[in-house]
Amino acid sequence: EIGGGIPGGKKFKAAQTGGPSGGCIPAEHFDIPIDYDNLLAIGSMMGSGGLIVMDEDDCMVDIAKFFLEFTVEESCGKCTACRIGTKRMLEILEKITKGTAQMEDLDKLEELCHYVKANSLCGLGQTAPNPVLSTLHFFRDEYEAHIKEKRCPAGVCKALLSYVIDRDKCRGCTLCARTCPAGAIVGSVKNPHVIDLNKCIKCGACMEKCKFGAIYKK
Repeated sequence: EIGGGIPGGKKFKAAQTGGPSGGCIPAEHFDIPIDYDNLLAIGSMMGSGGLIVMDEDDCMVDIAKFFLEFTVEESCGKCTACRIGTKRMLEILEKITKGTAQMEDLDKLEELCHYVKANSLCGLGQTAPNPVLSTLHFFRDEYEAHIKEKRCPAGVCKALLSYVIDRDKCRGCTLCARTCPAGAIVGSVKNPHVIDLNKCIKCGACMEKCKFGAIYKK
């Protein structure tokens, strides 16, 4: 009521509290009181007091990678656990979002998280694994979809998605072809168009311009 709800009628997926070192809270804990003890109990924290709300179009693996990128950049480098550990964690997350990871990488990632958390000298390293651990706990199915099915359920990770034109919906208006910066869409006027996946740079411009909903992410 206060924030106006999720834009576009999208479904609430998670809320991230505490800044880059906080955890992601799923819909099942939507009504949890926002205080120190309750947030800590579900893997998050008050931290800087920030609150980010995410919907069904957000990839939780990508979210964890985004926050970890910040932590890696901010690490002072004094202790090995944080300096090296966070970089190795980020490398595994990058493998997952690119579709090159194996299931054993999840176990390595989780083990690294606990090591970094227990052995870092300051609060930065000790809390850096929180976004990863919370998303692994509450959204493990998304991690597994990236690894087992080479698919990003939210359609965010570029390496794992492709754009397709529904021939039944395409009117052959040529707007998508004229919009495509890579010249990856071919077709004649009033006839269904086709996307050349070898040329497609996955920018999404065609889907944004299509007036008939004929282009979708797969």
